[in-house]
Amino acid sequence: MATKIIYFTVNGRPEQAEFPVDCPAQDVKAEAGPHDILKLYNPKGNIINISPSLEPNSQNSCYKLEVVASDCNSEPLGVELAGALGFDLSSMEKRLQGLEKKILIEAGETPAVVYEMKKQVDSFREKLEWEDAEIMVLLQVMYTDLDFIAIYNIEPEVLQQFLFEVYRRYNNIPFHNFKHCFCVTQMMYGLIWLTDLRSKMDSIDLLIMLTSAVCHDLDHTGYNNAYQINARTELALRYNDISPLENHHCAVAFEILEETESNIFRNVSMDQYKRIREGIIKCILATDMTRHNEILNKFKSILSAFDFTNKDHRDVLMMILIKVSDISNEARPMDVAEPWLDCLLQEFYNQSDVEKLEGLPVTPFMDRDKITKPSSQTGFIRFVLLPLFIELANLFPCLEQHIIDPVRKALDYYTEMEKALEREKQNRAQSENAAKSKETSASTQSTAESQAEAGCEASKPDAQ
Repeated sequence: MATKIIYFTVNGRPEQAEFPVDCPAQDVKAEAGPHDILKLYNPKGNIINISPSLEPNSQNSCYKLEVVASDCNSEPLGVELAGALGFDLSSMEKRLQGLEKKILIEAGETPAVVYEMKKQVDSFREKLEWEDAEIMVLLQVMYTDLDFIAIYNIEPEVLQQFLFEVYRRYNNIPFHNFKHCFCVTQMMYGLIWLTDLRSKMDSIDLLIMLTSAVCHDLDHTGYNNAYQINARTELALRYNDISPLENHHCAVAFEILEETESNIFRNVSMDQYKRIREGIIKCILATDMTRHNEILNKFKSILSAFDFTNKDHRDVLMMILIKVSDISNEARPMDVAEPWLDCLLQEFYNQSDVEKLEGLPVTPFMDRDKITKPSSQTGFIRFVLLPLFIELANLFPCLEQHIIDPVRKALDYYTEMEKALEREKQNRAQSENAAKSKETSASTQSTAESQAEAGCEASKPDAQ
């Protein structure tokens, strides 16, 4: 049987692995735990996929293997994290594993252990900022908690591989990164529970919305559609200037799903897959803000007679929900929301700087010379966020306290900040004017004194 040897390092320690060229993907990772998350880098430092198609290498061109997260039952990681988090993380990991097995066997009600686990997760969130590997575990919990694993026969290892491939395709940019993906998905997950959508919509629609949230900004470059179109980028040319970024996010999502080992929909029927694909495309394309008024007006027109049994109505609601999730940061506590705004402004300023350098039209709301933090938010909250959130709350009044009240507080916060900046600007201007006036007065007095001295000199009689 033909085999190949792969040379790699782990924490600087040289290792090697030998396996048949046609072995299954899961066997390549056999030495790792079932819940370990691994990254493999080639000698150039690029992340590569751990699969049977790995190119054989030599000891002089070792790959680098990094264990991003390992089974929390192992020492000393489990002990360290348990101390940091204030609860036994290994116990949580065991519960997750047991839950996955139980749900795969029994397609009944969500076990009570899920709700207990959610309390622990809440405690975790309060005490520690989540790392990327931990975020992937939370995303798995969401799919489990909504019964998607049981209903659609999603194998846990396939879900893990799907989420890892998603993670790899989010770029390290200030705002539209993997943590933004998580925030949007977490908001979608929360909205599903808060509005009791499980009793109002088919589970396949919920699966579409959660997966759309996960994939909605895949491979975002940090430059918006206006830049793509004005700069005539490859994406703009490929998609004929029609939502180039959103079309690209969709395409990357389905590239991941085309691979068997990361296709979480591989066990659904053809008709179900067709519905899922159509729904994900529709949801992700709805995140193009140039379509904001079109989608919101359509939702407003059906709101008074909204019917959950009407597919067209559900489709519009799904687009509204992903839009709300996508721009929901201001509904979060201010100590969470404001740092995200700083990241967004950094991305905006980067784009406007590039636009100036390349001689392109400068996007007005991104120009660092014209906008401030509060001015960027007051108009956005007043004319975009609140009108959208209020219409959704008209359908689901329970959302008022969760998404509208915090956004109104955010508007007050940034309005006061804007007024404070304006006062500071006026005070600075007055100080500068006073200083100039003082300089002018001093200059005038000096000139007058000089002229007086010159007059005195001129009036003296000539020396005999």
